[in-house]
Amino acid sequence: MLNKKFPHTYVIIFFIILIAAVTTWIVPAGEFSRETIETNGNKREVIKTDSYQRLEQQPQTWQIFSAFYKGFVRSPKIIVFILILGGAFWILNESKAIDAGVNSFLQRSKKLDKYWIFKKLGVNNIIITVVMLMFSFFGAIFGMSEETIAFVIIFVPLAVSMGYDSIVGVCMCFIAAGIGFAGCLLNPFTLGIAQEIAGLPLFSGIEYRLVIWLVVNVVGIGYVLRYAAKVKKNPQKSIVYNEDEYWRTHHNQAAEDLRSPSLKKTWIAYFVILASTIVYAVLMPINSIKVGPSTFEMPVLPVLSVLFAITGYITAKKSMQYFVLNILLFTIAYLMIGVMGFDWGLMEIAALFFVMALISGMAMGKGPNDITKLFVAGAKDIMSAALVVGLAGGIIVILEDGKVIDTILHGISNSMMGLGNIATLSLMYVFQSALNMVITSGTAKAALIMPILRDISEMIGLSKQATVTAFHIGDGFTNLITPTSGVLIGVLEIARIPFNKWFKWAWPLILILTIVGFLMLIPTVTMQLNGF
Repeated sequence: MLNKKFPHTYVIIFFIILIAAVTTWIVPAGEFSRETIETNGNKREVIKTDSYQRLEQQPQTWQIFSAFYKGFVRSPKIIVFILILGGAFWILNESKAIDAGVNSFLQRSKKLDKYWIFKKLGVNNIIITVVMLMFSFFGAIFGMSEETIAFVIIFVPLAVSMGYDSIVGVCMCFIAAGIGFAGCLLNPFTLGIAQEIAGLPLFSGIEYRLVIWLVVNVVGIGYVLRYAAKVKKNPQKSIVYNEDEYWRTHHNQAAEDLRSPSLKKTWIAYFVILASTIVYAVLMPINSIKVGPSTFEMPVLPVLSVLFAITGYITAKKSMQYFVLNILLFTIAYLMIGVMGFDWGLMEIAALFFVMALISGMAMGKGPNDITKLFVAGAKDIMSAALVVGLAGGIIVILEDGKVIDTILHGISNSMMGLGNIATLSLMYVFQSALNMVITSGTAKAALIMPILRDISEMIGLSKQATVTAFHIGDGFTNLITPTSGVLIGVLEIARIPFNKWFKWAWPLILILTIVGFLMLIPTVTMQLNGF
């Protein structure tokens, strides 16, 4: 009955493509001129706010059938990243390292129940809260978004093994990062660009933004904990109980059935990694780590090399699974250092996980042919996620080719004229939240609409810091539910959560967070706040 009532994710997205095509017949075509400016050392195209002009109508007809192809062309980075990630983790899962790590972690965490404070608060509640705060911090500091796709494969089986469901696992990383993205303490990709375009000191107003970040985290994490407790009490109340059968079957084995002695190739893998880390530690003994406006010089790569030398040796002596798990943990560590210290993007992260897959295959004793077969099997298994990301990109292609996006921007900006500060700020917030349905990239939205919002603020005497705050809060929440977001669709496909079930679960949370975000905007125009 459920399948008859709710259409497939592909059907939902194609239906939205049809709506987008109809829009290109109704909304007049138009376009702003663009100019190139430099923000945070990078050149970006921004709108010339008074340059809007009407164009000849460009209605989209047969193009709805080419949107799938163009969507792939538009989103190649995420698509390739998902395929490589699928192949890499298929190899990792073959070793049962994640299962062994999850079971070991759960056994150790149960021992904490003997302490009063842990028993009172609940060990699992503490784990969920700490993990969500960590990912929220990552989202607030460097805009973690696409990277969460890699963590879904870790936290979903962990959540299911803890007695929860895949939705809780997705919340632990993806929802948490989205909450942090909205709180936006020092994110250079949205806050930094928006403030520079608005002519504000970089990362100013952080005191009140910290308050916003804390409030939205309390609300978001509290909602997830409440849902998690309900599922823990009765797992069959989970909206994805049937879908989670995959995770219960493939990631719910006893730890003693998983550990196996290290092989000769395990030790070869250890020395290969150790030699590589030593080389890079010698070549780059001091590394610059960026946290918002601050840069810290520290020997990160040498420290990681020493840590791997110790932990790699200890885990290799214990078992092959623990050694492979250690490789995964150091892969995550290098991912964080790469993003914060070396400006890594999806290409570098994909390469990192590809290397992780090759080394893990070697540590398992697999030959080149076996590693290749496993990688292809993983890429094949995750192909549906890549396809749906391409299809979702087709929605934006239709709107862009129909030349209606700038017309919508122009119409919204005109509607804000002549209103009071609170009303204008409210419209900005609503507009930004709705715009996530069309443009999911925070960086692209900052460059696209901040010139318009900046000029409106100057005309009516509204604090530009308040305008920037409306932008970054509005940029965070609706991204977590819109089907045009390639990251969301990739996360759901990997977690094996149907979009319609995710939407049914997530919309109350997103609505609550959106309302809280609006309430947090009011003090920016009614109170004296530092930086505002």
